[in-house]
Amino acid sequence: MKVLGIETSCDETAASVVEVEDIAAGGRLLSNAVASSMDLHAKYGGVVPEIAARSHIEAIMPVIQEALDTAFPALVGYKAKQWQQIDAIAVTYGAGLGGSLLIGVLTARTLAIAFGKPLYACNHVEGHVYANFLTGTALPGYKMRSAAPKFPMLAIIVSGGHSQLALFQNHFDYKLLGQTQDDAIGEAFDKVAKITGLPYPGGPSVAKAAEAGNDRAFKLPKAKMAEKYDFSFSGLKTAVLRQAQAMISEDYTFPSKDIPARLSEAQKADIAATFQRVAVETIVDKALLAYEEFSPASVVIAGGVAASGELRKQLTERLPKLIEFPDLKLCTDNGAMIATLGCYKAQLGQPVADPYTLDIQPNLSM
Repeated sequence: MKVLGIETSCDETAASVVEVEDIAAGGRLLSNAVASSMDLHAKYGGVVPEIAARSHIEAIMPVIQEALDTAFPALVGYKAKQWQQIDAIAVTYGAGLGGSLLIGVLTARTLAIAFGKPLYACNHVEGHVYANFLTGTALPGYKMRSAAPKFPMLAIIVSGGHSQLALFQNHFDYKLLGQTQDDAIGEAFDKVAKITGLPYPGGPSVAKAAEAGNDRAFKLPKAKMAEKYDFSFSGLKTAVLRQAQAMISEDYTFPSKDIPARLSEAQKADIAATFQRVAVETIVDKALLAYEEFSPASVVIAGGVAASGELRKQLTERLPKLIEFPDLKLCTDNGAMIATLGCYKAQLGQPVADPYTLDIQPNLSM
């Protein structure tokens, strides 16, 4: 089973071909093409939906063709024969930015009709989890897992829009244990980056600044939640703001936009390091509780923040079970995770989508 996956939920236009022969063994990555419009958004300090959608329109067909050419190099220039190799199409239909999702879904619907391929509608967050079911590739520069995760499986889902813990009993049989009640962890990283004058996206820039900082420079709070597996990062973000104001001898009325110019590089590094440690500890604390309660056979991390070196370090040090981490290129948004999810949907008899009526769901949840 070879599936073309299309992902356009935010600012990456991505397509990939994945092959699954044995669902227990995991998928084989045949191609992974990504065109990012991040540089266009950096000066605004975040993703501008209209710019992202226009970028998808320009990039979507070249990216899909790149994915096909990489997957089937012997058939470059023979598009009809390339499409004969594809058994199904999978596409992200939610959650994400409405305009961005629309480009991917309309493209996938059109291709499914034109080439007579089954279409699978994929949840973006589930897709991130299924990046962990990729175990092989001949593509250079990838470090793949040695085996697919076993069930029951605890999934730690951390990104700019999501902070969740989910327990999977089997494929497509899972329970959401907890989630953020306000900011997601990736969103908190972006906001702390703004407070300290670090560039967008916040995760990598905060991590880089933290290398020169003291992660115990001061105390920051962890939210106490009524539901033990839920998260909150808004209080932590506000505590960072108050700490930054205090460091420059100002009170809470001092505008956050004026703080970076008054902070020294050493102060920025200390803020970054301390915030990063506490934010990641918040995730790992809950993951450890869930591990102890449910005794999963495997633990996986998923989402853009899964690329965090601090998160990987803390999980490795604190969790009794050895975690195999996905390749860094498979943590941020990509078509491979959607293609893999599509493969498993097809192999396990999940419902196909109607290419004439499939609609986007920007607020789709797990």
